[in-house]
Amino acid sequence: MTEDATGERLRRWRLVLGGDTADGTGHTLSGQDTAIDGALTALYGRDDNPTAGRERAGGLGASAPSVARWLGDIRTYSPTSVVQVMQRDAIDRLGLGTLLLEPEMLEAVEADVHLVGTLLSLTKAMPETTRETAREVVRKVVEDLEKRLATRTRATLTGALDRGARVRRPRHGDIDWNRTVAANLRHYLPEHGTVVPERLVGYGRASRAVKKEVVLCVDQSGSMASSVVYASVFGAVLASMRAVATRLVVFDTEVVDLTERLDDPVDVLFATRLGGGTDINRALAYCQTRITRPADTVVVLISDLYEGGIRDEMLNRVAAIKASGAQFVSLLALSDEGAPAYDREHAAALAALGAPAFACTPDLFPEVMAAAIEKRPLPIPEAGAAGPDSPR
Repeated sequence: MTEDATGERLRRWRLVLGGDTADGTGHTLSGQDTAIDGALTALYGRDDNPTAGRERAGGLGASAPSVARWLGDIRTYSPTSVVQVMQRDAIDRLGLGTLLLEPEMLEAVEADVHLVGTLLSLTKAMPETTRETAREVVRKVVEDLEKRLATRTRATLTGALDRGARVRRPRHGDIDWNRTVAANLRHYLPEHGTVVPERLVGYGRASRAVKKEVVLCVDQSGSMASSVVYASVFGAVLASMRAVATRLVVFDTEVVDLTERLDDPVDVLFATRLGGGTDINRALAYCQTRITRPADTVVVLISDLYEGGIRDEMLNRVAAIKASGAQFVSLLALSDEGAPAYDREHAAALAALGAPAFACTPDLFPEVMAAAIEKRPLPIPEAGAAGPDSPR
């Protein structure tokens, strides 16, 4: 290893280890590295007593301006993805949630889904002077998510809706050639190397009629914050499609129907209240009353399945929804974070009913919905479903 490479390696270890006398690097920082080390020490400084509420050697101070300066520093030295991780750690380690109630603090942060979840949990305590700034932060994240997800979601679901509307005598431009060939393989003529398509399979032509109904039933307990954000964005995207009638229901121990707000997902998010208990049975009971066309309905439950209501009634409702002809999808999370802690017993019970529960990323969600609309097997990630054989 060259001398330069050795020096760079010691520099990195020195920044990671924090300069304690026992770090063993013997490396001295200078210039910008000193400022980087200061920003890291403020957040990750050594705990004097790890069991006493995360006391630390460093700190960000008690005022929003000092925190804003720190946020500016880490944005100068680190890429956005690292800044977002450090912000989350600062909120968790240093208890900075209350400082997010100050406008100057909000204007300095790097907005992401996790920050939105934190802001939503603070809305009750948020002063009016901060609320508008918070809405702008949330709107920026929502608009970025819509740009990322909307086009692909609409395209994927439109294709699924068209494939679900078959006609027997399609026009040439509406022929589904893959299914037509599959349906006529017995008419293959080997001497000519071709298939004689005695029966054409075609897509239904686009219409203004509602073809499918989707009910998003979303757990708004504190652990589901990211899922609430993504569900609100997807709900708005689905509501913008004429062929899909979309209903968004959020719940804790109470049930709130936010369908009328779906034209603005920011309004949806500020109408939620993260935290509290969970009554899945009560939420599903409400959703059942809103199903008018079971054969054309997809119910999506997004919850970690920690049921505070009546377990057996909850399972009976899932069974009844499926028996009615509706499709039932159970997602443990709708986020990029993987499966959260969840109730494995309830997940296994749902799997036994033919409704395996699994964590779903935002990128996979359009495919899951397309499969549910077409009544195909769901594209469950490998080892992603929670069922009877899941580890306990």
